[in-house]
Amino acid sequence: MESVLSQRERFLAACHCHPLDRPPVWLMRQAGRSLPEYRALKEKYSFLELVRTPELAAEVTLQPICRFGFDAAVLFSDILVVPEAMGQPYHFGEKGGGIEMEFAVNSASEIKQLNQEQAVERLRYVGDALDLIKPALGGGTALLGFAGSPWTLARYMVEGSSSGKSDRAKELFYSEPLLFARLMEKITAVVTGFLLLQIEHGAEALQIFDSHGDILADGAYEEASARWIRQIIADLGAKVPIILFSRGVPNRLDSLVSTGADVLSIDWPQSLAAVRRQLPSNVGVQGNLDPFVLTTSPELVAAETSRILNEMKGLPGHVFNLGHGVPPNAKLECIQALVDTVRSF
Repeated sequence: MESVLSQRERFLAACHCHPLDRPPVWLMRQAGRSLPEYRALKEKYSFLELVRTPELAAEVTLQPICRFGFDAAVLFSDILVVPEAMGQPYHFGEKGGGIEMEFAVNSASEIKQLNQEQAVERLRYVGDALDLIKPALGGGTALLGFAGSPWTLARYMVEGSSSGKSDRAKELFYSEPLLFARLMEKITAVVTGFLLLQIEHGAEALQIFDSHGDILADGAYEEASARWIRQIIADLGAKVPIILFSRGVPNRLDSLVSTGADVLSIDWPQSLAAVRRQLPSNVGVQGNLDPFVLTTSPELVAAETSRILNEMKGLPGHVFNLGHGVPPNAKLECIQALVDTVRSF
């Protein structure tokens, strides 16, 4: 099998739950802060310059492929390019103080002013980056695009920052459901258009990050998040495999499956094999090594990676990944140990 399948084919086969001798491997946040070559670029350019400049975004996307040879390259971008394109800019606070939106979206008039019509056109620079990345991969590595879920984006937009100190998004959801729905309709339309743009420019799979899904009560998750993801996936029309990352999985598997996602990306507190056994045969899993392990030793990384691989043995539809993103203090030798362990399995 190893000699027959390219890395790209292996990744796509796993997304479709085809039996494989070993899973493909890529890592959330594999491009970025943990790599010295990325940090060298950051000395010359701001994060937003790297995101908005196609040539730089392509370079950062390809850096981990050149170093580690992952089976999929994930576009270097940011989920907040969507609200920015809708007219709500953002910046990073001083001394690593988190993300700050230029203003918070709370009122009917502020929601009305969000520009849905031109937003996707303003994101054309992402398509330009993909146009540079795709040929550089040479057809041997899969190209993965992404976007934030409407709920996760709404939380930033309504809170006005990444601090998480208030629950304004929840307050809007519970106290003004019609206004909340109006905001979600706009975000959902733009996210759908943005993901279609990525497919148009060569993305072969897409990941939707519902990173803040875990702050919702199980009873609220369907209306506040899942229904909007379901609409996006339906409107994408099964053009490419869709991976859905949502934290706080255990009691909402039915909602997550009902979105139509092909693969569920599982955070590290869960047993990946136990989740896989609860899913329909055509829904795969991605994950789910604890990212912290990458800050320890290659020996521990190899042991923990092997444990997950052995637990998943004989269960098709597995994309090896972390339970969240690569931490900035991850050790390069630990990332290499992870890749080597999966490849030699």
